Amino acid sequence: MSANQKLKIKSWFECINGCEKYGLDEIVYKCGKCGSLLEVKQDINSLKKKTGANWKKTFDERMGTTIWPYGSGVWNKKEFVLPEIDDANIISMYEGNTNLFWAKKLGGIIGVEDLWIKLCGNTHTGSFKDLGMTVLISQVNQMISDGKKILAVACASTGDTSAALAAYAAAADIPAIVFLPRGKISNAQLIQPIANGAITLAIDSDFDGCMKIVQDITAKHNIYLANSMNSLRVEGQKTISVEILQQFNWEVPDFIIIPGGNLGNVSALGKGFDLMMELGMINKTPRIVVAQAKQANPLYLSYLNRFKKYDSIAAKPTAASAIQIGNPVSVEKAIKILKKYNGIVEQASEDELSNACAIGDLTGLYNCPHTGVALSALFKLVKNKTIKKNHKVVVISTAHGLKFSEFKINYHEKKLKGVKSRFSNLPIVAKPSASEVEKIIFKQLDKKMKSEKVCF
Repeated sequence: MSANQKLKIKSWFECINGCEKYGLDEIVYKCGKCGSLLEVKQDINSLKKKTGANWKKTFDERMGTTIWPYGSGVWNKKEFVLPEIDDANIISMYEGNTNLFWAKKLGGIIGVEDLWIKLCGNTHTGSFKDLGMTVLISQVNQMISDGKKILAVACASTGDTSAALAAYAAAADIPAIVFLPRGKISNAQLIQPIANGAITLAIDSDFDGCMKIVQDITAKHNIYLANSMNSLRVEGQKTISVEILQQFNWEVPDFIIIPGGNLGNVSALGKGFDLMMELGMINKTPRIVVAQAKQANPLYLSYLNRFKKYDSIAAKPTAASAIQIGNPVSVEKAIKILKKYNGIVEQASEDELSNACAIGDLTGLYNCPHTGVALSALFKLVKNKTIKKNHKVVVISTAHGLKFSEFKINYHEKKLKGVKSRFSNLPIVAKPSASEVEKIIFKQLDKKMKSEKVCF
């Protein structure tokens, strides 16, 4: 008998304002009374029957195992996610368990000795979206198994959500439909849902326009909405908070910096720490920093007035295309978490995010532009002394840099609009002569030795 069966843990949807409750088998995304988003709740009293120390021991014992489904970085915390789901209905690719990289060289450049990069892009489809999608598709699979009629799963996406949805839906043999803003995502992101057999629609709009259409379609038909306004996604994404602490032997960092687009990831981080605090697994929490592209910064603008007012905006094109969102659906949840966690919101211009990305690459990373936004925020917080030398800092890298190779090529070829490529490094054309090549090599080595150190 599994631990969750012994504890008989229940879970359900509940309005974030406490208005209404719904079963997880209901197709519902917002509160019928107040219109706010929902969140998944677990029976905390049942969870408390096990001590915080015992929960840590349980999760540590499962980590890295091949016993189904605990090899997954999400499902080895099953009781915190969907405790009642049948193991046979879980759709998992053993996502998560991504490495926490000690950014020793980068930390040395900026003067932060305990700097870490959580490489969430080192997962199955190349982004942290896998963490939430395994939960959502598993629950849909459970509902279909229980006789619920669901025609397909669908999402609007700036690239990574569609990739995750298509892959997990293909594994579950459930039709997937993705709505993409035409010409606004990388080819590497576009090909992922196509390769996995999803019905792929290129809409002449931005993400916010695609989001409106997918909401209209899913409201009329038994097509299940898979965007982050569906709180099942948050349940998977919140496990990253637990996983980071496991990797630190349960030591809590001082700061966690994460790029913010639709803002489900922000509320997920906070929810994970909230649960660990309530169960006595930890006795402190980090400050959460949200980094937005200046071209798509509605949360940052609200932060400037201490969240007294919030307005959506028309997002402008940015290299950080996955967070090019002017009307984030999870803003209400995100603001709630930021207020609770003494949160900070920063922004990065196209020049700042592009060069921050390049600095990271020069230290051995291979960053997506969204990670460049987070690194730019880090640099600013170090400069203004909010983050100090002795702080333990984690930057969440949300996607793999290989999805954005065109962005990197354009950076080094100095083709990015509004960007001065300070660290451009193009191939040197050479004649097929050893002596000629030798001259070039030593000229470049001499140039490197004389050049200034990388500075942020």
